[in-house]
Amino acid sequence: MFHPCIAFARVGTEQALPINQQDNPDAQNMLSQFNAQKTPLRQTLKDGFNQLLSPQSSEEYKTIKLNQLSKYDYDPTQTDSLPTIGYQPNRQQSRSTNDQAVGTQYAFESLDFYSAIQRAVSRHPQISQSISNLAAQNSNIDVAKANYYPQISGGISTGDMSHGEGGRQLISINATQMLYDFGKTKSLVSEQQAKLLVNQANVLINIDDIASQVADTIVNINRYRTLSEIAQDQIAGISRIAEIANLRAKAGISSQADPVQAQSYLEAARSNLIAQQSQLSIYQEKLRTLLNLDTRATQWKLPDGLLQNSKIFEAAEFSKIPRMMAAQAEIEVAQLQKKQVDLSRYPTFNIKGSLSQAVNGVNPNNHEDNGMYNSIMFEANSNFYQGGATNSRSRAASYAEQAARAQVNAVQLDVLNQIRATRENIENKKRQMDVLISQQSISVRTKELYQEQYKLGTRTVVDLLNAEQSIHSASMQIETNRYDIYSSLVQFIAVSGNARDVYQLNNMTIQGVEIRP
Repeated sequence: MFHPCIAFARVGTEQALPINQQDNPDAQNMLSQFNAQKTPLRQTLKDGFNQLLSPQSSEEYKTIKLNQLSKYDYDPTQTDSLPTIGYQPNRQQSRSTNDQAVGTQYAFESLDFYSAIQRAVSRHPQISQSISNLAAQNSNIDVAKANYYPQISGGISTGDMSHGEGGRQLISINATQMLYDFGKTKSLVSEQQAKLLVNQANVLINIDDIASQVADTIVNINRYRTLSEIAQDQIAGISRIAEIANLRAKAGISSQADPVQAQSYLEAARSNLIAQQSQLSIYQEKLRTLLNLDTRATQWKLPDGLLQNSKIFEAAEFSKIPRMMAAQAEIEVAQLQKKQVDLSRYPTFNIKGSLSQAVNGVNPNNHEDNGMYNSIMFEANSNFYQGGATNSRSRAASYAEQAARAQVNAVQLDVLNQIRATRENIENKKRQMDVLISQQSISVRTKELYQEQYKLGTRTVVDLLNAEQSIHSASMQIETNRYDIYSSLVQFIAVSGNARDVYQLNNMTIQGVEIRP
């Protein structure tokens, strides 16, 4: 009777199991269970071994904790005693063009104000660049931490060729473990972590910038849509006057010059409409670039609570402003750099081990033919004199700290100036709107009177055209002031650091980075 042969095999550390598993279902189940348990165990052992030899990269950099960035004390009175410095403003304007083609785009009429901003910050390369810089800086922290771990090197060298030993090879492996360095490595790690805070603040700056660009673009789209509608109403009103003037001229009731003058006003109104539509197209194309969507069919509605949420009448919280966060973090970087220079004067204590094997010759360490030599030693290294370089670096670090503190004051002055100017601009625009509304009402009444007087022949068609134009001019100025206020609000929101609160970006993951209050 034929009996099948059962073969056994050993793979790695697995127990010998039947290869012909179809004849042994129990063995098949055992192998499956063993493999399922083996992989996590191997991975755990591998991870544990790697942790002994190298620092593990942290993923915490992907979470921007605003309470950590804003944890610093700042005295706003520091700028009260700053000297007045004269300056010459730079009047040169730089322009950049981007003719790169945009791919296929579609209209999304369901897109609203907030979702448009969120879409833009989720795809803009400027934010991607700052996040990449953030990730690179996070790796620099790991580079600094690597000094805590063993440093292993090795190589192969020939013998002394000048003494006929060129045929010998010496294979060597060296390992160095830092024991104590008076906090130099700790200070270096802290410096890189402070630079990480600077990069996180820069990410927030870029997010606020893109969000403000989208918000301001939507405001201006609504502005020029409204102005275009007013321009169309103006064309309609002047067209009616031109029609009346033409009929009266043909009937011999009025001068033949009246239709010509009316036509001149009509062409000016048409030119004004083209100008408004041109500006509308410019901002629509800008939004198309920011969103990578054709949103010309979208009717944008500005949030009703934009004024209230902007906190324009509240005191500015400088600890929440990304530019202030970055400037404050730069102070900490400068302080840690100065500490690094001071600590460089102290020695570093290491334990060092080496292993060498001579091939085809004598090992110079123990003078044995093809001998092996190993040693463990304790060493202390210090730079006693570098031509005054240490003192120079210390002075440079002190000046860098002073510059960083001055930058904080400069940012505060700039923010205060923009906040105050924005508030004044909004208040003046509101007062001007009240005057314009009254002017518009008077212009409407004037037009009605001029129409009656034109019929009686006591007013010229120019008077009637001027009255019509005055009504629409007041309407345009009212709407221009209204949207100027919205634009000022957008600017204030960006400057005051409230963009992420107002535009609902907090607790949102943007290109892999989470913004957490």
